Amino acid sequence: MRPIQMVDLKTQYQKIKPQIDKAVIDVLESAAFIGGKPVTELAEKLANYLNVKHVVPCANGTDALQIALMALDLQPGDEVITPSFTFIATTEVVALLKIKPVFVDVDPGTFCMDIESVKNAITDKTKAIVPVHLYGQATDMEPLMQLAKAHNIAVIEDNAQAIGCDYTFSDGTVKKTGTIGDIGTTSFFPSKNLGGYGDGGAIFTDNDELASKMRIIASHGSAKRYYHEVVGVNSRLDTIQAAILGIKLPLLDEYIAARNKAAAYYDTAFEGHPNIKIPARSHYSNHVFHQYTLILENVDRDALQSYLAEQQIPAMIYYPVPGHRQQMFAAFDTNYDLPVTDYLTTRVISLPIHTELDEEQLAHITKHVLAFCNR
Repeated sequence: MRPIQMVDLKTQYQKIKPQIDKAVIDVLESAAFIGGKPVTELAEKLANYLNVKHVVPCANGTDALQIALMALDLQPGDEVITPSFTFIATTEVVALLKIKPVFVDVDPGTFCMDIESVKNAITDKTKAIVPVHLYGQATDMEPLMQLAKAHNIAVIEDNAQAIGCDYTFSDGTVKKTGTIGDIGTTSFFPSKNLGGYGDGGAIFTDNDELASKMRIIASHGSAKRYYHEVVGVNSRLDTIQAAILGIKLPLLDEYIAARNKAAAYYDTAFEGHPNIKIPARSHYSNHVFHQYTLILENVDRDALQSYLAEQQIPAMIYYPVPGHRQQMFAAFDTNYDLPVTDYLTTRVISLPIHTELDEEQLAHITKHVLAFCNR
């Protein structure tokens, strides 16, 4: 049996090695390392895939969130609502810009932002909401957008874990996550469903004014070289990463199908077990399984993780400390009652999920998870 990894990028690379190697060599031979043709081409291909008007490539997913927030001209004292149960980048950039993060709870089934919790958190200082499409499944965007519109609040989607995911509205309309709010952001970190071989990110919008502003912000606040209109940042997607992503983008739906096949194997193995809750499937979203995350009941989660490690099976805790309990936010009000979030941080465990898992590996993983949980 091949060694089991959380994400097997090496085996994935071997399957597309000739195309990847050629794409990288072409960039090396062109010497267009910054802003080369592959960057423009990737933006166009992503816009077509997502059916969105503008794609602004940038250096990473965290920058994408920061640039999106900067484009909204938020001021110190303004509030941004975000889930506490997410990777720190979502909330880190809010505090970095001297804006107040306001944490809300998540749905216990989908792990995504709870709409009722958002309603209760809105104040006259609320200027933006950042839903996170966690683990590869969409936040319930239709009621969230209705709520945001009613209060004139901007919506920035954190789509780093769910690129390729489809959201279905009540009228049957289908849109890709990241294209529903005012702005969408994503990451091309290597472990993502569409990952490069280094850092990278992108921002999406149908709003011409916001797109223009975000391009300027990402380039030192400049639309014309040496003329700087606003305070910006230096955030570029380098040409080699764009070339690699240009090869992988046409394979994204195939990659999603492979992840779903692995998830279905896990579902069959664990479904109905009294101590294991498999990932929920919402009626409004498909699942692209960036992570396959279980909720454990009456099982020592940390002991299971250690046991699996002994069997050469990696398993990760995403996330052990929620935002509202992080030391970095101590300067803000952290007196929150988020029972679902606090519950999940002690119960969730993520199993290996990627495009290269085979049945032998899946059988080995499920056998040992069940062996421990049946003790």
